[in-house]
Amino acid sequence: MKPGTVSTALKSGAIWGFIILELIFFSVMGEFMAISDSGFLDWDNMLLLLKQSAPIGIIAMGMTLVMVNGNIDLSVGATFAIAAIVLLDSMTWPIFAGLGDWVIPVAWVLALSVGTLLGALNGLIVWKTGVDAFIVTLGAMLGYRGIVFMFNGEQPTSHLNWTLVDFAEAEVLGLATATWFLLAATGVIWFIMTKTVHGRNAYAIGDNRAAAVNAGIRVGPHMMINFAIIGFLAGLSAVVFYSESGSVNPNDGQLYELWVITAVVLGGTKITGGAGSVIGTFGGVIAIQLLRKGLGHIGADTSTVNLVIGLILVVVLILDRQLNMKGKEELKV
Repeated sequence: MKPGTVSTALKSGAIWGFIILELIFFSVMGEFMAISDSGFLDWDNMLLLLKQSAPIGIIAMGMTLVMVNGNIDLSVGATFAIAAIVLLDSMTWPIFAGLGDWVIPVAWVLALSVGTLLGALNGLIVWKTGVDAFIVTLGAMLGYRGIVFMFNGEQPTSHLNWTLVDFAEAEVLGLATATWFLLAATGVIWFIMTKTVHGRNAYAIGDNRAAAVNAGIRVGPHMMINFAIIGFLAGLSAVVFYSESGSVNPNDGQLYELWVITAVVLGGTKITGGAGSVIGTFGGVIAIQLLRKGLGHIGADTSTVNLVIGLILVVVLILDRQLNMKGKEELKV
């Protein structure tokens, strides 16, 4: 048996069981401790939960691909903020003054392009220097956040376009625009990881990079493409979120990288690479959002939410290590 197979199978299935337990727990506790009159399992509440999951969830899909590849990206929160600033500020540039509402797709393209380029830059540095992605993207996180503050200091960047707001707030088949973008990102990354050579190579590289090189896989360019993909998705997340809000603060996106990584690990992806699934990550995103929303529903503050999710992450990592050790022992038999 391949190391990590047991771990991935258990966690991929366990995340959905965990979600069911969350729904039961917060529904019951909400009857006694809820700070609002609406029930936790209220249909509108669940639809809102899906919409609120979109910013983290869209990025998490790209993080799954990167982590399966054996890497990590700590700069996604800062990339998210930069893309948001480009989105909102570009709509006010004099060069686009005569475009009217056609400035919206132009701003989208600029924001997505910036996110993609920043991600690709991370991948290029990892490829050409051989420095671990953790170190490279940690530096990028600080550098990109510095760019955010250099752009507008401590002041927010704001521009509210009502055509854009109407698009962001629209619903199709009962689902919000943001939810559709999350589902689309999940579907596309699932297809890449399960139905393409690129996806199979991602697993191969994450499982054994030396063997992948010997098999003729161009590891460097492959990793760069994956970093570009997560940069694009960080930009897409910003486009989806700020199309509705219309204002970005310099600190927006902070800790996104930790929420995203937590969702991916909860969904069954090995932090060392080689195993994981987008469907599991989707479950991890929903589980985290349920915790945040459920704890808020019964009156818990933000510090309690962070403590609970942090403890859960530590437990999952310990279980991951134990299950991987068991998988290796089974392989020797």
